[in-house]
Amino acid sequence: MSKRIIIAGGGTGGHIFPAIAIANALQRKDPSLQFLFVGAAGKMEMEKVPQAGYEIKGLDIAGFNRSSLLKNITLPFKLVKSFFQVKKIFKTFPPDAVIGVGGYSTFPVLKYAQARGIPTFIHESNSFAGKANIMLGKNATRVFTATDGMEKFFPADKILVTGNPVRQAIASMNISREQALRYFSLPPDKLTVLVVGGSLGARSINEAVITHVGALLKAGLQLIWQTGKTLSKEATEIAVEHKEIWANEFITEMQQAYAAADIIMARAGAMTVAEICVARKPVIFVPYPFATEDHQTVNATRLVDKGAAWLVKDSEAKDQAIAKVIALAKDEATRKYMSETLTGLSVTDADERIADEILKTI
Repeated sequence: MSKRIIIAGGGTGGHIFPAIAIANALQRKDPSLQFLFVGAAGKMEMEKVPQAGYEIKGLDIAGFNRSSLLKNITLPFKLVKSFFQVKKIFKTFPPDAVIGVGGYSTFPVLKYAQARGIPTFIHESNSFAGKANIMLGKNATRVFTATDGMEKFFPADKILVTGNPVRQAIASMNISREQALRYFSLPPDKLTVLVVGGSLGARSINEAVITHVGALLKAGLQLIWQTGKTLSKEATEIAVEHKEIWANEFITEMQQAYAAADIIMARAGAMTVAEICVARKPVIFVPYPFATEDHQTVNATRLVDKGAAWLVKDSEAKDQAIAKVIALAKDEATRKYMSETLTGLSVTDADERIADEILKTI
């Protein structure tokens, strides 16, 4: 009888895309496996997972709201309700293993599985573990981490350092710069800046571009701009006026964007960092300062300390980020050094390593 696997988590692309990469790697190794994803109703995973060809069930759950304590009043009720929903899911789809990738739905699904002695696996993509994952790690079968030094969060004997699973299309990228630029209808004779505000967008990065777009174009640069939902209308209006700018809320073919880019400006979510290492493109990080424990700054600093990236604080992005982009565009030696250093930090087979370890157990 074929084995069944539940994959829980989501909320952002940084959780969803690794989850899909792990499922794809497991399926390549054992096509008989059956998968069910469990996410949070109304979140991004409810759209992205079916697009990747997998079934998903949504839980009525939300996380702890740090900015408005009043909004947490319903949290205990939602948590209790989610456990009943999980119980129902396990009844109709009894799993042989459960994988958690972070996000609201991870906790009730893995907690329920652990209480029933079902093998559970956690993938922690950040260099600073989330509270739910730390609690679940104690009873997990295995904890896959992106970086070493995670013993302060998880039992040392359960950790396997695998790196972050990068989408297959990016890991095996073989598109020429010229081909990729054609995809965005941009010419090959200008340096291209890729601006990515994460899957949900980044106000400070978008504001920086909107404010200083004239300086960017005057410096002879062209722009591929993933805006997210924040300020997307303003960005689109600017793109209509300038043929050197391609702008959209979301880039589905991210491998094309990485192949086209000469310089990247981005948030420093764990998956973005992993993908940029694989793409080996010079980067300026603008970490999101309100991420739990400021983990994006931690993610970015690991690369900055090695000379593989530059960093601009979110609070200074509007004034300084574009000036930094222009400075990097003029500094070919630094761009070359960044690319070479990123090559050494690149991990392209994390999904395979995770899949092999899970298949050993179930």
